[in-house]
Amino acid sequence: MGTPTVDISTSLASFELPNPVLTASGCAAAGRELSPFFDVAELGGIVTKSIMMKPRSGRSTPRMAETPSGMLNSIGLQGPGVDSFIEHDLKWLHESGARTVVSIAGHNTDEFVALARRLYDQPMDLLEVNISCPNVENRGQVFACDAIAATRVISAVRRAANPNVPIFAKLTPDVTDIGYIARAVAEAGADGISLINTLLGLVIDLDTLRPALGGVTGGLSGPAIRPVALRCVWQVHQAVPHLPLLGMGGIKTGKDALQFILAGASAVSVGTAVFHDPTAPIRIIAELSDELAARGFSSLRDAIGFAHLSSEQQAAYFAAQTAVPVGR
Repeated sequence: MGTPTVDISTSLASFELPNPVLTASGCAAAGRELSPFFDVAELGGIVTKSIMMKPRSGRSTPRMAETPSGMLNSIGLQGPGVDSFIEHDLKWLHESGARTVVSIAGHNTDEFVALARRLYDQPMDLLEVNISCPNVENRGQVFACDAIAATRVISAVRRAANPNVPIFAKLTPDVTDIGYIARAVAEAGADGISLINTLLGLVIDLDTLRPALGGVTGGLSGPAIRPVALRCVWQVHQAVPHLPLLGMGGIKTGKDALQFILAGASAVSVGTAVFHDPTAPIRIIAELSDELAARGFSSLRDAIGFAHLSSEQQAAYFAAQTAVPVGR
């Protein structure tokens, strides 16, 4: 008997995806770097590097440092600016047939609004509002650390953005109560939430006896942060169960991705893994499907938030399925 077929389609608000695996912002630029390895249109979507209004050189070098089970980066939102992004990257994504999530970042609320307006008529499926990047000179720019600041940005972007394009707020784990921030952005008009961004970290170079990164601190990513990311997805799903979540943080395999789905994510983003395995996103689609089938799920949507159910509720679900029972 072959592996049972599992429906792995999902949705992020009104954005329908054939599968739940996307790239993570900042790890594959606009997807062009991955195109020699697979057709980017086969992914659930491409999440672009966070774009700003004007070209930005980023932070001082060195910008990357290895850590146990992860890496620190201090890129500082380097990018070409929105006009060049639209002309080159967004055009390429559209021509490639890729489903596109455009990530934006700004120095202040007005810049977020200007970006939303500039992108209003551009071809995209979802707008991610990055209010949580730790790789900036002024930590005051991390709007997601403060509910009032986060609310101000999200509500302004929601008013300025194309109403037919859902907006997701990207949150940081570097807060005391991420559920509180999630409820705030939900009330401000976010259609969903992306989480998590990297954690703020530091490495000391024992040869120079100085911080290894030119910007001193950087964003920690990779498998080392997976338990933190899962905890955040779990807590935010509990806080705003009506909102779809895009989960990320150290995902390397289909089993990793399934944990995020069970915790409450409707889809996942794969980031740091592509640096050593560019095929990781496309591989994880197949692995996740197999993991769902092996556990008796008939669809991915049934597995979203499944770990929050009681043992009795879980048993009732499997008893009603015609797929292979759990454990078979």
